[in-house]
Amino acid sequence: MLNIVFITLKGIIRDRILQGIMALGAMVFFIPTIASLSMRQVTELSITLSLSLISFVMLLLSVFLGATSIWKDIERRYTFSVLSLPLSRSSYLVGRFFGISLFLLLSSLILGVITLITVKFSTIIYPPARPVAWGIIMIAIIFDSLKYILLVAVAILLSTVSSSFFLPVFGSISVFLVGTITQQVYDYLHTSSAQKAVSAVVKQAALVLYYFLPNLESFDLKVNAIYALPLDYGGLAVTAFYFAIYTGFLLACGAFIFGQREMK
Repeated sequence: MLNIVFITLKGIIRDRILQGIMALGAMVFFIPTIASLSMRQVTELSITLSLSLISFVMLLLSVFLGATSIWKDIERRYTFSVLSLPLSRSSYLVGRFFGISLFLLLSSLILGVITLITVKFSTIIYPPARPVAWGIIMIAIIFDSLKYILLVAVAILLSTVSSSFFLPVFGSISVFLVGTITQQVYDYLHTSSAQKAVSAVVKQAALVLYYFLPNLESFDLKVNAIYALPLDYGGLAVTAFYFAIYTGFLLACGAFIFGQREMK
């Protein structure tokens, strides 16, 4: 399985995706200039734009790498030659997942370092009113990476049930969009106004989706990073445990489905 991990990582780097990450990362250095238009909250805006850019890049990588990895292997007949070796389908699938995940972590590391340099540059030119919480910014980037690694698992699961890349791509994007608002919907359903405005059937359906779909909002720590708000480390531990359990469940389902799939 380790060979599949390194082959996946080398294949992504060979496709010059890392160079594209570096080019996008260079855009972060222009953020202080844009943030200076804010006049009052230059540092806060620099952190906001930098973390948002990282999230956007990681979203693109997780969706398209996770959704097309298995599909491209099957289209190129690479899967047949690999699976003819003494390697189980589940090991192949998990190896692909960890290879993509390692690349996401590498990308977040590069973009994170660029972000810290950019924010430091902003604080030198425009001293902020409140101290910058560097540790919280790094933790926010780490948990953002975990969120998109989980999305990779979603994309790979969808790839095991589809013969094209349309379902994995658009399915992953849909899960991402819904997963970012499930907590807000859950909180609204427990307000007094929702008791009268929402029918019991709709409420039960929304609750089922809340527990079934991934809760991606719990990984978002941008507000804490921007305004140096203290973190709930107990909640972060629960989120990390949730990430491990949910991702493992998705991979187990994907391995089972891929093991039963007929290769044509």
